[in-house]
Amino acid sequence: MHRRTFLSASGITTLGLAIRSSFAADAKRPPRILLRSSWQTVNIGDIAHTPGVLRILKQHIPEAEVTLWPSSVDNGVDELLLREFPGLKIATKGSKELDQAFLECDFLLHGSGASIVAQNDLIQWHQKTGKPYGIYGITFPLKKSSSTSAESEDALKRAVEVLNGASFVYFRDGKSWELAKSLGAKSPVMEFGPDGAFACDLRVADLADAFLKKHGLETGKFLCCIPRLRYTPYWTIKEGRAFDEKKHARNEEMKDHDHAPLRQAIIEVVNNTDLKVLVCPEDRTQMAVGKEMIIDKLPEHILKRVVWRPNYWLTGEAVSVYVRSAGLFGNEMHSPIMCIGHGVPAVVCRFDEQTTKGFMWEDIGLGEWLFDLDSLEDYERVPSTVLAIAQNPAAAKAKAAKAKAFVEQRQLETMKTLRHALA
Repeated sequence: MHRRTFLSASGITTLGLAIRSSFAADAKRPPRILLRSSWQTVNIGDIAHTPGVLRILKQHIPEAEVTLWPSSVDNGVDELLLREFPGLKIATKGSKELDQAFLECDFLLHGSGASIVAQNDLIQWHQKTGKPYGIYGITFPLKKSSSTSAESEDALKRAVEVLNGASFVYFRDGKSWELAKSLGAKSPVMEFGPDGAFACDLRVADLADAFLKKHGLETGKFLCCIPRLRYTPYWTIKEGRAFDEKKHARNEEMKDHDHAPLRQAIIEVVNNTDLKVLVCPEDRTQMAVGKEMIIDKLPEHILKRVVWRPNYWLTGEAVSVYVRSAGLFGNEMHSPIMCIGHGVPAVVCRFDEQTTKGFMWEDIGLGEWLFDLDSLEDYERVPSTVLAIAQNPAAAKAKAAKAKAFVEQRQLETMKTLRHALA
């Protein structure tokens, strides 16, 4: 769809004209925002996007009425969100509630994700209503695909058209921002905007307290460690997901390499401090990875101060544990994001198979805590960096607090832009 066609189709529908007339007659009511978010619940990071953005909206535009349009809020996530945000409406695909949201809401806000996850929904919204939309805290471009080069080029052009049609686009890493500009994206506002998960403050203190007490983990006296394979083996946890032989082979090839620096970091911490280490998951596949690649490979005397969590948890319990820790390190992204959002030091290890989202650590002033496991120099510095955090907690917390303050300032500025778009 060419840009001219896209914009023309969006402005001439009868529904769009009726909605705009209705809004003009009722301009004094609170603004109504349709939040497109909540991509899946098998990963506490994907869960965290939504409560993070909801918290930012509540803090900076408290009068707004928000309706969530989710892909998935199963496994108790819907109850968690409704309990945390009274008044929130949830409108699932194909529901009467979503039809009503299209009629009543003034603005569609696309939440954080690995791409323009709900690109087709943005197009549908704009074509049916003629009302504006914005994109908040994404990585760009589209995910890698096996389609032909012509198909990929067409998809990329369409994505750029969607960016151009947005009132604003906030990229969660600078590399995505630069790429979008190089491809001709020209939204009125295109800037760095933190992942929504930085603001996630879900808590389930009773579960966290019970877990910490059971395993003798005291506040400020333990670090958290997150394992991860190169590719998430969704075929082991999602019904109907086909086994990917190529991705599995790459995981097997690199799994020892990718977890060796984490194991060495644990050994250094146990040998040189009085801290313990908790090996815990960010998604449902990582309990097994942590057992195989960390717990089963550590020396017996080190294991005496290492705790392995064998079961998955939801975001509230995880955050409640993270904020009691002295810091976090590992091969994941969103647990570190949630830590920094609360001023807790966090180290990110990344690799080529991931998107550019990890580079946001450079954007928020934490480049010294970002490591490329495909770089020998970075690889060898992971254990010493983790140990330095453990041995110098005041300095590490000050560094994390500075990054947190920067993120919060950007959140404030992004909400000023949204408020302007609503007006």
